[in-house]
This record gives sequence, structure tokens and C-alpha cells, in this order.
Amino acid sequence: MTTPPQRLFVNGEWTEPAGGHYEVIDPATEEVVGLAPEASRAQVYEAAAAARDAFATWSRTRPEERAALLGRAADLMQRDFTAHAALAQAESGATTATARGMQVAVGAARFRRYAKGALEPVEEAVPPQINEAGPMGRAGIFGALAVRRPVGVVTCITSYNNPWANPAGKIAPALAMGNTVVVKPAPQDPLSVYRMAEALAEAGVPAGVVNVVSGSGPDAGEAAVDSPDVDMVSFTGSTAVGQRIAEVCGRGMKRQLMELGGKGAAVVLDDADLDSAVAGIGTTFSFYSGQICTAPTRVLVQRALHDALVEKLTAYAGHLTVGDPRARGTVVGPVISAAHRDRIESYVELGRKEGARVVTGGERPDPTGRGFYVAPTLLADCTNDMRVVREEIFGPVVVVVPFDDEEEGVALANDSDYGLIDYVWSGDVARAFRVARRLRAGGVGVNTVGRNMEAPFGGFKRSGVGRDVGSYALHAYSELQAIVWPG
Repeated sequence: MTTPPQRLFVNGEWTEPAGGHYEVIDPATEEVVGLAPEASRAQVYEAAAAARDAFATWSRTRPEERAALLGRAADLMQRDFTAHAALAQAESGATTATARGMQVAVGAARFRRYAKGALEPVEEAVPPQINEAGPMGRAGIFGALAVRRPVGVVTCITSYNNPWANPAGKIAPALAMGNTVVVKPAPQDPLSVYRMAEALAEAGVPAGVVNVVSGSGPDAGEAAVDSPDVDMVSFTGSTAVGQRIAEVCGRGMKRQLMELGGKGAAVVLDDADLDSAVAGIGTTFSFYSGQICTAPTRVLVQRALHDALVEKLTAYAGHLTVGDPRARGTVVGPVISAAHRDRIESYVELGRKEGARVVTGGERPDPTGRGFYVAPTLLADCTNDMRVVREEIFGPVVVVVPFDDEEEGVALANDSDYGLIDYVWSGDVARAFRVARRLRAGGVGVNTVGRNMEAPFGGFKRSGVGRDVGSYALHAYSELQAIVWPG
């Protein structure tokens, strides 16, 4: 599929990009999907200024109006579901099931969730306080309210691994709270985000409330962060880029929400259901080719189960069909780009040099002669000091490290720069929860890789700053104001 050249969306207008266009490539076919706009720094600043101008009015709209607009936008996204899924698949290389069920469907669902979220109470009573007479005035009883207020202009910088759910998870709660946004999509698959903007425009979003700017290099993103009109930056991506953004935000005292890298530990205890553990860990191979920060990529298994787990994971990987993501039965599609494929392959080679044993995978599959494919790869005989164990690979690569007892397993899990989501498998639920409480991670799955989409999401350590999802996202895109009065 090839789409017409895309224009920027700035202040309610579809605007020609000052820097021309660049090609968006289908990772499965290496063909051009479409031409994405290359925004100049000045155009990004114009977008932020438009958002600043629109904020005064939008932040004062009734919650019911914001809710209705978000609901209409969700309906319009659903109306064009098939076309949206086809474009998302072409841009990202996702399988058909993922493009439909996890990308577009989740994106529309998040707009519906925050249509309801716009109506959630923003005021919370604080218990009254009795004050003695003193320098601050007469004695009295003082009431107080804690009120959530919109932050202002929010820059949303989104990740390539889900061009629908990730932007929706930022834009929808930000708008629900009364903020205005500047959206800078990932350079690899920005066209889907412009379809989201089209739905919002058709739904009646006022000029300047939503702006979308893109670019193939760092310039557009840097401008979206350092613009003086921006009050907050919400970023999903690598820890290295997040650190650079945080430095700029720190200088400007801008609020941050950072969802960064991960190296999820799967702690498999000696009483675990191995089939359940393998099914969960195997999602690193099977879900979007391992390009997901929450994947259980670092398997820590109690020694008694080590050999059996490696055998079962090897068999699991061997049954996965690698190939054209549009084909029925394909489980593992391509990774996002040739450069990323090469990076993943370099890590597998590094693992070999470090002494890891490549149990399965490790060679480039060639299902069609085109596309950026990586075989599901399992590395055993690993130790915790290896770079393949410590660094985020972001591909279908699982490393296995044995441990002797529960104490060592917890220590290994916590000996990481990352702390996004970890996992525990055990047949003893009390034991699993005991271990889970000791893990330094923003989330822990007990005998599952499933998520509760109302639970707070975010990371410890270098995996991020702040929490979102559910009502926690509304809190993330708001500031607390205290209102105090004498009783």
C-alpha cells in the first residue's frame, strides 16, 4: 500500500512541511508505505504556540464536552478500523492479529476509557484542621480541597512499537484533563498518528488543541521538548533518549512522564507450572517480535527446573511461524528496520563471544527474500555479568540464568539498571507474592504476563518516572492545587 504525501497538523490546519517528506518503509516488504512530513524547528514551535493559545479555552470547557469529543473520536476510529489496521501493519510490521487487536482496537478503547475519565471527580476533600491562634491569624477550623488542574501544553513523544495504543494512551487522558497537546510520533511509523488526528479533527477538536508534527531525525523531537510553550513532556522510548529529554525538562522545570527501557526478569521457582511459564516467557518471541519493553526477556530459573525449561522454550520457539505478517498463521513478523535487525543480531553474536550457548535461533530467517526478520533466539549458559543479560535488546531474544535458592533469585532479579515489569512463576501463590513484594519493579506479574489496564504502569530505576494507565493517567496529566478556607 502507498498513501499520498502526508501534511502536518498544526493549529487545526493541514500544513505543508518545511523540510519536505521522507519515506516510511514497510518492514515486511521493504517497500514504501508513504511519505511522512519533515517538520522544521520553527513549525514545531508554531504547533506549541498554537497549543498554548488554545489552552485557555480548552481547559475551561465542561468535562461533558471533552468526554463527548473523545467518544466521537473513538467512534470515528472504529468506523475506519480496517483501513487503520492495514496502515498500522504496513508501517510497523505487526501481524494482522496484533495490528487489529492490540494496536487500533486498543487505541480506540483508550479514547473511550478517557471519555469516561473526563467525568471523574477532580476534587478531593482534605480532613479539616483545627488551628490555634498565632502569627497566622485567629484560631479556627480550616477546610481544604485538593483539586486536580490541567498542566498546560503537553508534548507527547510516542514509540514505534504501537502507533495506535501508545499515542492514544497519552493524547486521550491529556485531553480529558483539559490539556492541549503537541504530538511527535516515532519516525518509523508516524502515518497512523495522523489518522488519529484526522478522527479528532472530524470529531470537532478545536484548533490548536491537538497538533501533530513529525521528522525523520532528532530535530522535531528536540524542538517539541525545548519549546518555551511546553509545560510537560510525556515520552515512551529508550532510557538513553529519556535521559537527554529529562535534562532539558530539568532546566525548564517541566513536568515529565517517562516510560523507558526494560529487561523484565521472569523468576521461575522450583514449584512452578512450566507450561504456564513457557507460555508467558514465549511472548518475547511471539508478540511483536519482542519489541516490547515489558517482555520477560531475562529468565531466572531455579536450577532444578533449568534443563526442562530450556527444553520446553526451545520447543515453543520451534513451533512459531516466522514470515509475512499478513499471512494466516504467522506468529513472528519482522522487526521495525534493517538497522534494528542488525543491532539485535550483533547482540546475539556478542552473547556467543561472552560464552552463552545459542540453543535456538541465531541465524537470519529468510521467509520471503525481503524484510527485516529475526529468528526467535534462546541463549542459555548465561551469567548475570553478560551484556546480553544486562542490556535491553528489544527483540525476540530470551536469556536464561540459573539460580540456587529464592534469595539468590531475588538478588539476581534486582541486580539490574531496569525495573519496569518483572514476573514470578510458582505453584505456591503465597510464595509468589512474597517474592513479588521484594522485586524492585513498577509491576509484577504472578503466574501471568497479563495486565490489568486500570493498574498503575511505570518503572523503577532507569525504567522511567511517573505512572499512568487507568485513572493514574489522569493524575499524571494534572497538577494538584490546594484550596483552603476558614470554617
